[in-house]
Amino acid sequence: MPLLYALRGELGLTGLHFGCGLAQCGACTVQIDGEAVRSCQFPAVQARGRKLVTLEGLGTPERPHPVQTAFIEMQAVQCGYCLPGMIMTSAALLARNPQPTEAQIREELAGVICRCGTQPRVIAAVLRAARG
Repeated sequence: MPLLYALRGELGLTGLHFGCGLAQCGACTVQIDGEAVRSCQFPAVQARGRKLVTLEGLGTPERPHPVQTAFIEMQAVQCGYCLPGMIMTSAALLARNPQPTEAQIREELAGVICRCGTQPRVIAAVLRAARG
C-alpha cells in the first residue's frame, strides 16, 4: 500500500493530497528522515521505524513552522492543492541548507507542480523563512 493511502485513508491525515499518483506533481509530499518524499509511490511498510512528518506535524496552529508562517505572511497560496509539496519540500531544504539562494529554492521546488501562478510569492516566502 502506498504511504499516501495509509496516511489519508487509515489515519485521516488529509494535509497531503493525491495528485498524479506518479510521484511527479508533489501534492503528496511528506518528510521521511528529514527528506522530502512523494508518498504516492513510497510503500507504507518502508516508513516503519523511520521519522515521518506530514504537513499536520510540521507545526501547530499555535506554533507554526517558519515556512508555514512565511507562506501565510506572503499570501503564497491560491487553491492550496500543491501546498503540502511546497511547504514540506521547502522545510526539508531549509533544514539541510538554512540560507539557500533563490536559484537553489527554484531548483528544489521545480518538481512541485502549481498551476495557480503563485511561484513568485512562494519563492519570497521561502527566502523570508530562511532569513528568520
